[in-house]
Amino acid sequence: MAEKKITKVELIDSVYQKTGMNRKDIRNVFDLLIDEIKNALTNYQVIELRGFGTFEIKIRKGRKKARNPKTGEIVSVNSHGIVSFRAGRELKQEVWKLKMENAGSVEEGSEEINNTDLSPKTGRRFEDAGADTVVTNNSGGGR
Repeated sequence: MAEKKITKVELIDSVYQKTGMNRKDIRNVFDLLIDEIKNALTNYQVIELRGFGTFEIKIRKGRKKARNPKTGEIVSVNSHGIVSFRAGRELKQEVWKLKMENAGSVEEGSEEINNTDLSPKTGRRFEDAGADTVVTNNSGGGR
């Protein structure tokens, strides 16, 4: 996981350093962009930012019996909207290149996991079998 969060102020400073635009103008553009995204989502519109990803609202079905994980109390939960984000192809490809930290060891524990050995969808290892790629589940479980 990421160790450090980047705040809106840090994003504004980064854009300022790269463009030299006025910080106040950059902050206004950020605020307008965020407001437009919020307005679109609250109107059930899908926001597609090519190369980055897609934001959309999904309705989570309510339950009559749910448990508060903190108190253990049984509560009723109504249907409600949640924001869903799906990464775009370019973002997935850039993230795919990142080195995995603390990836753990393979079954034998003797070989290191390379970031190109893991599938982005399943997190399972790839084994090269000539022209075909086979995904194996090294977790001991399976479907």
